[in-house]
Amino acid sequence: MAGNSSTPGASVTSRALAILGAFDEQHRRLSLTRLAERAGLPPATTHRLVGELVAWGALARTPSGEYVVGRRLWDVGLLAPVQTGLRQLASPYLHDLYAATLATVHLAVRDGTEVLYVDRLAGRTSVPVVSQIGSRLPLHATGVGKVLLAHAPPEVQAAALTDPARVTAYTVTQPGLLRRQLARVVRDGYATTVEEMSLGACSVAVPIRQGEAVVAALGIVVPSLKKDRPRLVAALQVAAQGIGRNLL
Repeated sequence: MAGNSSTPGASVTSRALAILGAFDEQHRRLSLTRLAERAGLPPATTHRLVGELVAWGALARTPSGEYVVGRRLWDVGLLAPVQTGLRQLASPYLHDLYAATLATVHLAVRDGTEVLYVDRLAGRTSVPVVSQIGSRLPLHATGVGKVLLAHAPPEVQAAALTDPARVTAYTVTQPGLLRRQLARVVRDGYATTVEEMSLGACSVAVPIRQGEAVVAALGIVVPSLKKDRPRLVAALQVAAQGIGRNLL
C-alpha cells in the first residue's frame, strides 16, 4: 500500500496527495478500487477526489476505465529547478552526444536511494532501455546510478546497499563488491554496467560537477562496451565538463 490517509483529521490535501502517491513505476494504471486501496482511503472519498483531480488535469481516465497520471502534472513538474536549469543547460550537450554516438543518452540526478531520469534521447540501435524521462530506477543497477551513488553521502550508500534488488541475473547485489565498484568509480571517473538493468544493454556514465560537488550524471546505453568504451568515456567527459562549466 502506498500510504494511509484515512486517519481521522487527515486533510483534503493529504488525501489528494495520497492518491497521487499511489502511482509508481510498477503501478502506472490503477482502477478506482485499487487506487483507494493503495491510497488507504474509502472508495467514496477516492471517487470524489479523483473526479476533482481529473477535472484539474492531475489524473486522466483511460478508455478502459483505469486512471493514469495526467499531463498537467508533467507540465508542472517541468517547472522544478532541477528540470528547468539542468535540462536547458545540458540539452545541447546531450544532442551533441547523440549525434556523435547515435546511442541512447541519459541525464540523471539522485533522488534519495533512486536515480531520477531528467532527460533522455533515444538511440537508433535496438537496445532495450527501461528508463523514461521522470522515471526512477535503483542506483546500484544503472550506470548513472552508480556514479551518483559513488559520490553520495555515507548514509545514502548504506541505505542503497542494504539488500539491493536483483533486477537481472547480472545485477551486482553483493554489498562488498558494490563498494569496491563505487571506489573504482571515484578513482576512474566513470561507471559501467553490463546487463544489470536490462538484458542486452550496457551503460557507461560520468559525473557532472558544479564546482567540487557531483550534482548529476550523464550516461550512454549501448549493446556492448568491448570496443568503444574509451571513446564513449571521452565523449561523455567532454560533455559533462561543458555542462559543469555552465552550472557555475
